[in-house]
Amino acid sequence: MGRSVGSSARKRPQDDKAKQSDGGTKKSKLETSTVTNGEALSRKKISHVSHAKIPGCVLAMGEGDTGQLGLGPDIMEKVKPAKVGLPKDNVVQVYAGGMHTVCLTDAGEVYTFGCNDEGALGRLTSDEDECMVPGRVDMTEHIVQISAGDSHTAFLTDDGRVFACGTFRDANGPIGLVSGNKIEKTPVELLPDQVVLKISSGTDHLVCLTDKGEIFTLGCADQGQLGRVTECFAVRGGRKGIGYLLIPGQVHVRKRGAHFCDVWTGQYTTFAQEKNTDIIYAWGLNNYYQLGFADMVNRFMPSTSTSFDKSLGWTQISGGQHHAIALDKSGDVYTLGRKEYGRLGVGKENLEEKSEPCAIKTLQGKKCRMVNAGTAVSFAVLEDGKIYAWGMGSTRQLGQSEEDDIYEPQQVMGKQLEQR
Repeated sequence: MGRSVGSSARKRPQDDKAKQSDGGTKKSKLETSTVTNGEALSRKKISHVSHAKIPGCVLAMGEGDTGQLGLGPDIMEKVKPAKVGLPKDNVVQVYAGGMHTVCLTDAGEVYTFGCNDEGALGRLTSDEDECMVPGRVDMTEHIVQISAGDSHTAFLTDDGRVFACGTFRDANGPIGLVSGNKIEKTPVELLPDQVVLKISSGTDHLVCLTDKGEIFTLGCADQGQLGRVTECFAVRGGRKGIGYLLIPGQVHVRKRGAHFCDVWTGQYTTFAQEKNTDIIYAWGLNNYYQLGFADMVNRFMPSTSTSFDKSLGWTQISGGQHHAIALDKSGDVYTLGRKEYGRLGVGKENLEEKSEPCAIKTLQGKKCRMVNAGTAVSFAVLEDGKIYAWGMGSTRQLGQSEEDDIYEPQQVMGKQLEQR
């Protein structure tokens, strides 16, 4: 059934219940223009609906044996949400990577913690203890958005420039970030000739949406997640080499003149929303219908995913390893893909793979404003600030003391959430 995904050669904590599928450029101060091929690219302050602006504190729960909880070297696990010791409660965005965490403040500063063996933290650390607590990434640029994958972190500046650190990986190990097999331990610039409005990271790929409504991708292409590399060149670029994957390239769709207003990623998938029409395009791994196509065939080029009804006005899509979760304009939550471990949130009685978005009845009418997916878990945040979680429960990431899987959304409780 479906195409398998090769597992990473990097040593990582493994959940006993998780089934693997199934199988430089130095940083510079902000400038008003960038010179490309002799022409000046005009830059100005960018804006996108995905740029968070409301400050708050960071809470963490789950397993943290590489420091990804940010709670210090003595705390390896937290069942209930615990407050992370950042300098101020002014974080506007927090992003969990494979084994590291990235936080963005309202001042445009970035703090990271967790595994740094491949440069994902974007800062040099002399010992392991420095990785276990938040540390500031030394950048002079004002950052407005962050994203993170398995072993990389990306940063978007307020004038539309993209920086990244770490490396991408495939089934055989690191492939590099901007050049073959080279790990970047501090942020380097990508796409200097484009003004980028949004970035989104999969496990080992990065997607960039520009002010022209164009999409550029780079990273691993094994499952089709770049949307611009045919299957014969997907494994390490084939005869074209790894550089073919690491040099950002534009994604094209069959519809002439199509422009995009939003992009989202899953671990091995990418979704894009066409401007004005709200049509959803999807590409990447589809071995459990997670793209919304009923044939279980991977897509190496963008295809219109008609199962995403454009009339619902999708505002967010997030993908796990084998499932996806989506939010529509009315605040209802939908899931599709693999059934195991309760990640779809539809209850045990409806436990079957879903090839099209299926509404979660227990959340209907509750007005959700944000959704997100982990490998085999899902989360939803309501307008009133309540958090609901469901899926695989064996690594404490659902905020419950038991290790049972949760088949329907359950509110996350804890002392740190009582007044928040």
